[in-house]
Amino acid sequence: MGAVKSKRVPRAVREQQMLDAAVLTFARRGYRAASMDEIAELAGVSKPLVYLYLNSKEDLFSTVIRRESEALMAAVSAAVEPGESADRQLWGGLRGFFAYTAEHPEGWAVLHQQARTHGEPFAHEVAAVRGEIVEFVTELLGAAAKEAGCVGELAEREVAGLAHALVGAAESLAEWANCRTDEGASGEWARPSAKDAAATMMNVVWAGLGRMMGGERWVPGELAGHGSRSGVRG
Repeated sequence: MGAVKSKRVPRAVREQQMLDAAVLTFARRGYRAASMDEIAELAGVSKPLVYLYLNSKEDLFSTVIRRESEALMAAVSAAVEPGESADRQLWGGLRGFFAYTAEHPEGWAVLHQQARTHGEPFAHEVAAVRGEIVEFVTELLGAAAKEAGCVGELAEREVAGLAHALVGAAESLAEWANCRTDEGASGEWARPSAKDAAATMMNVVWAGLGRMMGGERWVPGELAGHGSRSGVRG
């Protein structure tokens, strides 16, 4: 009897298997400690095949960053409902962001931790994706401010600053949620849901934006006048 021929795995499928293995390895080991041998073993292929398909370790890491970045952006975009009010769109985007980072903690670790600590070109690629998210949030907040009659240089500057603050806070909250080690009453990890995390961000940002739209501004004590330590001016 002749030897039974094994079914050939398409190149595209095999590459995704290698990238999946690379994501897990980079997230667990870090870029410098991760080895191509370990990635190949986890993917169930030979190391020469990894080099043949994905070139060097640096190229592999760059490919992983691009794939995970595109997946994150796709998840956020898909969660936003066009035509909805600015707050509903932001709410959807935040839920999509936190849901994706919770479901793909290794991919998020590569983007948020590993890629940022190894300089160019990795940090530049992640910064580009972050810039897209900041731009999206800025547009939503700007639209809301315009609808409320808040226009001018001050409003634009505050909206831009608030958008950067929101994205940074969301990134920090996602990292905290994915790395929590405390247990709830049931003995399971007490991680906040994507809905709870998004609600936290909306309560902080949207409530503050609403007060800003109403003309209220917090000022330090030396500017508040009348000897007060601090205050809110209408």
